[in-house]
Amino acid sequence: MALADRTPHTDDSDTQRPKAPRKASLSEYVRAYVALSKLRVIELLLITTIPVMFVAAGGVPPLWTAVATLLFGTMSAASANAVNCYFDRDIDREMRRTRKRPGAMELVTPRGALIYGLVLAAGSTVGFALTVNLLSAALAAFAILFYILVYTLLLKRRTAQNVVWGGIAGCMPVLIGWAAVTGSLAWAPFVLFLVVFFWTPPHTWALAMRYRKDYAAAEVPMLPVVASDHRVLLECVLYSWATVVVSLIFWPVAGTTVFYGVVALALGVLLLVQAHRMLNRSRAGLTGAKLKTMGFFHLTNAYLALLFGAVTIDPLVALLIA
Repeated sequence: MALADRTPHTDDSDTQRPKAPRKASLSEYVRAYVALSKLRVIELLLITTIPVMFVAAGGVPPLWTAVATLLFGTMSAASANAVNCYFDRDIDREMRRTRKRPGAMELVTPRGALIYGLVLAAGSTVGFALTVNLLSAALAAFAILFYILVYTLLLKRRTAQNVVWGGIAGCMPVLIGWAAVTGSLAWAPFVLFLVVFFWTPPHTWALAMRYRKDYAAAEVPMLPVVASDHRVLLECVLYSWATVVVSLIFWPVAGTTVFYGVVALALGVLLLVQAHRMLNRSRAGLTGAKLKTMGFFHLTNAYLALLFGAVTIDPLVALLIA
């Protein structure tokens, strides 16, 4: 996998020989390819994988299963992210938020990024199959293909519903974590799948409102680019309500304790209050930073982390009170 060399040649005169391009150091290679993996995005996926494994195991999951799932799950997500960078390197150059990615800055060659992503995809799928089980391998492979073929190539540049349906790939770690422990699927992980599914649009649109001009310049039809603030925030409210309702449905479906129910209800009230406040600011005629969409974006991150934290702790609470 090649690291692109962007060191310019100098030629001050016809007789002066150009300096040889500087070779990239090993640390520069590593940093560039790690950046392709988008580790901050992967953190979010791991937040949803580990808790489900606790629920599936009815307590602490087998150590090796957990380690293997996290390792190959990270590789799987990194592969999808790297291939996404390969296809999106043109629009990444147009956006302030992404213009420093390795592909956009030509720190990594397109061929290198693609090979890196494909190698990780193959390694993660085979790793799941050999060390965990075939179902988790199939789900991981599906997530990679869906993110690349459906979201990146089909939806992202064509429809404002890109993050709604494209978000399915980000929901897959919930099913992968459950399948890794049980070798099967059940209603409980599908309910958590829906929590992440409904959570994704308001989380993403809140951020997209901050970078609306970037998406417009890159001709990516995110909802905040093609719709009014009021329309976007109304949909954020509706999806937030769906998120909270489904999170509470998990209580009886998974047979969790009152601990999870109380935490889910409290977090849900907080999320809905903030979503409605944004909408009310829009109705009052406020725009831009005064809508405080970035505050809501950060809140959605905390909401998901704390909710799935409760999912993790609840099986341990059940063991203590049993």
